[in-house]
Amino acid sequence: MNNDIKYMAQALKLAEQGLTTCHPNPRVGCVIVSEGEVVGEGWHEKAGGPHAEIVALKQAKKKAANSTVYVTLEPCCFKGKTGPCTQALIKAGVSKVVIAAIDPNPKVSGKGVEALKAAGLEVVQGVLTADAEALNPGFNLRMKEGRPFIRAKLAMSLDGRTAMASGESKWITGESARADVHRFRARSGAIISGIGTVLADDPSLTVRLEGVSDQKNFNQPLRVILDPRLSTPPFAKVLSKSDKALLVTANQDPDIVADLSDAGAEILYQPGQQDSIDLPALMTYLAELEINEVLLETGATLSGAMLQAGLIDELIIYMAPHLMGNNARGLFNLPGIDAMDDRIKLDIKDIRAFGDDWRITATVRIAD
Repeated sequence: MNNDIKYMAQALKLAEQGLTTCHPNPRVGCVIVSEGEVVGEGWHEKAGGPHAEIVALKQAKKKAANSTVYVTLEPCCFKGKTGPCTQALIKAGVSKVVIAAIDPNPKVSGKGVEALKAAGLEVVQGVLTADAEALNPGFNLRMKEGRPFIRAKLAMSLDGRTAMASGESKWITGESARADVHRFRARSGAIISGIGTVLADDPSLTVRLEGVSDQKNFNQPLRVILDPRLSTPPFAKVLSKSDKALLVTANQDPDIVADLSDAGAEILYQPGQQDSIDLPALMTYLAELEINEVLLETGATLSGAMLQAGLIDELIIYMAPHLMGNNARGLFNLPGIDAMDDRIKLDIKDIRAFGDDWRITATVRIAD
């Protein structure tokens, strides 16, 4: 194996350790190699803390001189909550920096590379770029398009049903699949659900990772409820936790707003047409809150609206080995699909088992 690929793969493994902790910053890993020996390793743990390069340099100490640094994202070149990593690398006397992906942040993009080259360092780009970019889909999309990456989680039977006609849906999938959902929640900056799900299931929408008691190991995501008419009961579980919940509405009734605010809700007025929510405007708002990844956990109506609005970047579908019948509820409400040519085509990216269930990861196919 090429050494650049070998050490960059090691850096990517380190970066993964920040999957649930470094929001809203990107996940970054760094490996420092001197004379064929790894002398420093680091990863970015949390916003405001030292960047991966700084952690690795601290470990390498004087051995960083004349070394090669492998970093999964272009080193920053401006002073934010921490100092510029480019200057730290230059000061440490490293001779070469290998970069997987260019930082899409306009404050950095390409400027970090320029700073290193201007100081006489050799810079190599493009090693395992796709793998590095896959670690930060939300950060990349927020920087490039001003909205978060939206991942829709759905659970269905083998015949594509998500709930009985009565609304009963607990539990379609088994414990292993449900535990996997919490791992997706833990890496997300926000969870979006609809008022229908709140009224039917009264979910708390919090992260519960088995065997993890330390809150520092993950961030509780912002709970976002799309509630056009402000029908959320003040005693709903989504409002009963200490973590923030955002109710997005087209209703400005002052009495209802006051009651829900007293219950702990934050109210966002984001009206669309006919008492609906302006979904693109909401995504812009969440990006302004520095939300990178959103997990959509909701019913067929909101899931269908998000899909048809082009706002779902990835589908995570858990399929259980049972049949629920033709009277049960479907996966999406998708009005207007009347002919075969109207179908929404998907690309299957991954299929794997979780207990008795199967997880299908898919993306919407971009038209040719």
